[in-house]
This record gives sequence, C-alpha cells and structure tokens, in this order.
Amino acid sequence: MTKKKSSASSQRAKPISLSAESIFSKVPSKKQKAVLSRITKRQAAGNDSGIDYSDIPSLNDQQLLQFRRSRKVLVAARIDQEVYDWLMKYGKGYSTRINGILRTVMENAG
Repeated sequence: MTKKKSSASSQRAKPISLSAESIFSKVPSKKQKAVLSRITKRQAAGNDSGIDYSDIPSLNDQQLLQFRRSRKVLVAARIDQEVYDWLMKYGKGYSTRINGILRTVMENAG
C-alpha cells in the first residue's frame, strides 16, 4: 500500500525571517503602488468616507484623561559612562529611554 500524499494546503510553510530594514527597503509592486496612490489621494482630499467608525465606542472624559502625557521635569543626573554608552547605542531619544526604564521599575516596585 502506498502512502497518501498530503495536500499542498496542509503542508507547513517554511518560516520566513525578515528584518524591518528589509521590509522598508523593498520596492513596492505596481499593484501596491496603485493602492498607495489611491490612499494618498483620499487622505490629501480629507476623504475618510470609506472608514467605518460604527464599531468604535465613544470615550468619556475620564477615559480620555488617561491618555494625557505626564508633566515632565528637567533633571540633571550623573550616570556611569558604560550606562551612557549603552543608552546611546540605540540612537537619539536616550532621555525618553531612561524615563521608560525608570517608569517600568517604578510600576513593578508597587
């Protein structure tokens, strides 16, 4: 008795590994360019009639307040050179990165 061949739809696909850089540097196809062009024209004209907002619940004032950014305070701090180098390794925005790290520690401390 011969073994039954599995159908193509049931075969597992090989995992694809892509970096953000390879995705953003990939040239769009003609079809993708046409779609992007239509979207760009609608946005430029302020035409959002194709968007269905009916399933989005409205937010009350209390819910909207939670999205307000916290007041920032300018602080000068001395940090180790290695810590500074590590923060700078990820590019600009190191003070925002420091704030995020400290906020995570604060929230986990209780």
